[in-house]
Amino acid sequence: MRWGVPRRTDSSAVTQTSEGAADAEAASRPVRVGIVDDHESVRLGLKAAFADEGYEVVATGATVQEFVDALAGREVDVTVLDLSLGDGSSVTDNVKRVQATGSAVLIHSIADRVASVREALAAGAAGVIPKSSATRTVIAAAATVARGEVLNNLEWATAIDADRDFAKAQLGRREREILHLYASGLPLKLAAEQLGIGYSTAREYLDRIRVKYVEVGRPAPTKVDLLRRAVEDGILPGMDQDGDAS
Repeated sequence: MRWGVPRRTDSSAVTQTSEGAADAEAASRPVRVGIVDDHESVRLGLKAAFADEGYEVVATGATVQEFVDALAGREVDVTVLDLSLGDGSSVTDNVKRVQATGSAVLIHSIADRVASVREALAAGAAGVIPKSSATRTVIAAAATVARGEVLNNLEWATAIDADRDFAKAQLGRREREILHLYASGLPLKLAAEQLGIGYSTAREYLDRIRVKYVEVGRPAPTKVDLLRRAVEDGILPGMDQDGDAS
């Protein structure tokens, strides 16, 4: 019996195929959710609501430590995190510990805790949704955050406006224009073309923007961080209370 010669496979094609398959799998699987709240009734209610909508609730916990233990190394796309837990843990630590699992963070909060909401947003939470919100609103917010988007809503704006210590970066008109276009999703090259400037000039503006945010204690090393800063400072539509969006 004659054995055929194995066909040589293009490794780059295999890689692209594998990546495509991974993307397809991610798109087809349900959104994975985590829930951290020190009230059992809230955890059970949210878990049932998410499950009814086809989401996969991977783990829940009364504390972040309990949640991390329950995850056991598994990953979730978004974690609905109670702002104030009964174990005395800090808001910043809780947000960062959840993020360290690879999950985005949606704060589920009583609306009058403005200072704590501000702290959670500064720590990197992707948004805040009041506990008074309808369950379908919470689920819709979680879906937005799970897609890697920043939740743009009134609670975020209120938390920032009420915090007099929140320092906006003093950006020039052109810097605001670049940030607006780039943070909205436009590649920097296309943003530069739209503004009629060179790519290198646009890059200089972007570098300056990042430096200015570092100077006011709000670093933005990634594009997602820049999106968050643009929303916080009213540079993207819908958040500017003065109507001064670029």
